[in-house]
Amino acid sequence: MDDLQENESKKIEPTKSELEILRVLWEHGPSPVRLVMQQINKNRELNYTATLKLMQLMVDKGILKRDESKMQHIYHVVEDENKTKEHLLDKFIDNLYNGSAASLMMQLAGNKKTTKEDLKKMRDLLDKLENNDLN
Repeated sequence: MDDLQENESKKIEPTKSELEILRVLWEHGPSPVRLVMQQINKNRELNYTATLKLMQLMVDKGILKRDESKMQHIYHVVEDENKTKEHLLDKFIDNLYNGSAASLMMQLAGNKKTTKEDLKKMRDLLDKLENNDLN
């Protein structure tokens, strides 16, 4: 196993609650605990102390960093959103679809929630990939 593969396999994978926090920070940028808690409370109840504790654990794990230079501590995501999502998607595909992106795509295309618009976007993406024009 080379160093890159070893680093990828040692990456910390956020829990469901940690992903909620990451989504808020990705959407709103660096934020204090109170803002994160308010955003999470739009979907489910999570008190300030529990939010703070989760975010402190995320700092300890290296998922977040905390700016303590002001009275109110501001939390930042350490790794880029796309890099985190890419890593989690790769692990998901490896674990559930034996590494086959095609199997995942076929499952998505056949899903009852997939709309005609979703299928058109998939088709457009496949066309771009086929023409090596992803950017």
